[in-house]
Amino acid sequence: MRKIIRVPQLETERLILRQWSRKDAKDLYEYASNPDVGPHAGWKPHENVSESRFIIDELFRQNTTWAICEKGTNKPIGSIGFEPDKYRPEISSREMGYSLAKEHWKKGYMTEAAKRLIRYGFDELKLDVLMIRTSNANLRSQRVIEKCGFTYEGTLRRAYRLYDGELREVRCYSMLREEYEKLYLE
Repeated sequence: MRKIIRVPQLETERLILRQWSRKDAKDLYEYASNPDVGPHAGWKPHENVSESRFIIDELFRQNTTWAICEKGTNKPIGSIGFEPDKYRPEISSREMGYSLAKEHWKKGYMTEAAKRLIRYGFDELKLDVLMIRTSNANLRSQRVIEKCGFTYEGTLRRAYRLYDGELREVRCYSMLREEYEKLYLE
């Protein structure tokens, strides 16, 4: 196993964003096995708890990724994190990504978590740009992106290959530091 990237615990009004643990594999599997969750983000539903544990070890704990938990519980109901921005490798920029258990959709949790991570990215990581991508079909994600104040940059056609081989378009959005300061600090 490679080096684990530690993330600080972050808090919102209703959520705790915390470090993923191998003990979270069962809870991750519980929501990531739902066929309505992963395919919208381009990944296949998890097939078993072992696969979820592998994702925690090799993806979540190797990147800057938080488990999203409702306050009062320690149970992950989603994930949110940063990856390197492959479109802006020479700039202080990250790409944000997320997923949420279906039973927690339409509660405003993802917007709440995303806004907290946006603040962390610009205030603590000193980002100049934060970007996010989604597909034309993922309307829920587009709504979160809009509520957070990202700017639509354009669509890359046939830019992402799904786990099943399908080619999908990618809608690209970004937020510049000065946009963050105007939206979140004024």
